[in-house]
Amino acid sequence: MEQYLSNTQTRTFDVVSENAYAKLMRNVYLWMTLALVVTGMAAYYVANSPQLLNIVFSNSLVFWGLIIAELGIVIYISSSIEKISFTRAALMFVLYSLINGVVLSSVFVIYTMESITSVFFITAGTFGAMALVGSFIKKDLSMLGRIFIMTLIGIIIATVVNMFVESSLLTLILNYLGVLVFVGLTAYDAQKIKMLLQQHGTEVNESTMKIALLGSLELYLDFINLFLYLLRIFGKDK
Repeated sequence: MEQYLSNTQTRTFDVVSENAYAKLMRNVYLWMTLALVVTGMAAYYVANSPQLLNIVFSNSLVFWGLIIAELGIVIYISSSIEKISFTRAALMFVLYSLINGVVLSSVFVIYTMESITSVFFITAGTFGAMALVGSFIKKDLSMLGRIFIMTLIGIIIATVVNMFVESSLLTLILNYLGVLVFVGLTAYDAQKIKMLLQQHGTEVNESTMKIALLGSLELYLDFINLFLYLLRIFGKDK
């Protein structure tokens, strides 16, 4: 009888853990999607307001202030996620997606709506496929993840250099390399989030929700950057 009760309790615990894990994984992609919606709406609204466009892009102090604010929010969330409340982290994520939308409003000014729409669906399909690969592949992607991160640092440095060199060939190479990097990082981050939630997501609480939120931020960044690099390759100027 004791053995039977023990087995029953174990199975019950496993079911509860699986349900908690499934809910947290759904939240990861739900929060990411909501952040993308906020970014898209903010970008479209600003792009259709000449006054706001003028404020953001005619004043370098405002523009770079928004860029610095974005970097500061990401660093703050990433470094303080264990110390701050889930509510504060979530609000900071929303604020980041809103500011990012303001900065990315230039996309609607530079490219045609048709090309933005088509590239968005290309990005969504590519992102979805790689997220599935990362979630189900058995091979550990940690080593590849580190390589992609180091490559990304190289891309950032090369992009800054190219601001002065203005080489169209280097720009093209960096765009294709950027797509490759964020395709790989999507799979890597999806696997990393899955492993973290499998280890810690035995129940839905403040701590595990913060893990899921941080994961959704990482995937959001992967999606946005993949979209931008693809847009630079396939987007059609107005």
